[in-house]
Amino acid sequence: MEDKKVVSLIDRYLERHAFSNQLIDEKPSSKLGQIVIIPAFEEDSLIATLESLYACEKPKCALEVIVVFNASEHSETSSITINQKARLELEKWYSSLSQAWFKIHTIEQNNLPAKHAGVGLARKIGMDEAVRRFLQLGRDGLLICFDADSRCHQNYLTAIEQHFEIQVNTPACSIYFEHPTAGKDFDSEVYEGIVAYELHLRYYKQALAFVQLPYAFHTVGSSMAVKTSAYCKQGGMNKRKAGEDFYFLQKFIKSGNFTELNSSTVIPSPRPSHRVPFGTGRSIAEMQQNKRQLDESYAWENVLLLKEVLQDVGKWYTGQFQAHPLFEEFYGREKWLSSIEQIRANSTSLESFRKRFFNWFDAFQCLKFMHFLRDTNATQKPLIEEVPKLLRANGLMIKEKHESLYSLLMRLREIDQKGLI
Repeated sequence: MEDKKVVSLIDRYLERHAFSNQLIDEKPSSKLGQIVIIPAFEEDSLIATLESLYACEKPKCALEVIVVFNASEHSETSSITINQKARLELEKWYSSLSQAWFKIHTIEQNNLPAKHAGVGLARKIGMDEAVRRFLQLGRDGLLICFDADSRCHQNYLTAIEQHFEIQVNTPACSIYFEHPTAGKDFDSEVYEGIVAYELHLRYYKQALAFVQLPYAFHTVGSSMAVKTSAYCKQGGMNKRKAGEDFYFLQKFIKSGNFTELNSSTVIPSPRPSHRVPFGTGRSIAEMQQNKRQLDESYAWENVLLLKEVLQDVGKWYTGQFQAHPLFEEFYGREKWLSSIEQIRANSTSLESFRKRFFNWFDAFQCLKFMHFLRDTNATQKPLIEEVPKLLRANGLMIKEKHESLYSLLMRLREIDQKGLI
């Protein structure tokens, strides 16, 4: 995209969608090409996270890190005190650095509207400010989302730079991740829990790929990057308190040319948390309280049923309005027929029909349908039983016995990284 078009697009976005006015006064380096955005709430320290970024190989461009310390207007005084202490520690650490290409800015927003305060809004504030930084340069720079408790491999920044240089048409990408599965930072049950949780994530993502759905991608907030122009074109980050990453990335997946970056690794934390209503931290916390089992996932027979349902998409385009009974029950036959007829009326080919159909039956609808099948067809089943079915269905070698959740996770990581499904 030409610089003038970038400037016009950014101007229009900021005028219509920005949450706040400019928050950073210092002018950006003329070489700025990447900005990492980190939301921070009640973080005792961010030094280890920032050291991980600082230890990265230097990209060709200059880099900025924007840390958004945030809290709700109703937050406890102790939460704000933790934010302020972490910010002072960060600024002291940053003052000792000598690399000019690595610059950190901190934003403090400790009085956000309670209705929206949370990770989504914090990401949005930082990303919008990053957009302003690139506006000053008229440049279509990269916005990189990271978390305050994540780490990364040393080639993280250069891999992102190279990915977007090679994938010139991609608006955004998800970045390969691996939770730590052992260590001294957490109790053993946390590591056991995160093995099961990540295995579920990869099992579901690879099940969608097996069914050949166009949105078989991971959507992890600490592991994604997007071009400034694409960010503005799609209306920016949402204000959701959880799941902001899922809804954010779906916009780019639907727009086409979304990609995966598998040449580097983000290491998200497995720590338990009650700060969000769902997600990794909440799942681990509920496991510790015996409120949730993490070693179960969607029954493979429900995945096969989904595949059976979607084999009829081509028939629907030609006017053969027959669907699996459970799919019709999920939507209601009249609603389903009305939607399909409307999609047909606006489609000039099978290809356009399929695209419109999967914009309607999108990743969120698919997830709801899988939950419906869980409740009406086959309940959750142990991952130790279901993951081997996925592997065998894809013709991948697997032992019949002696498989553990850990060894299955290692297999699915390899499959994800190499794109074998």
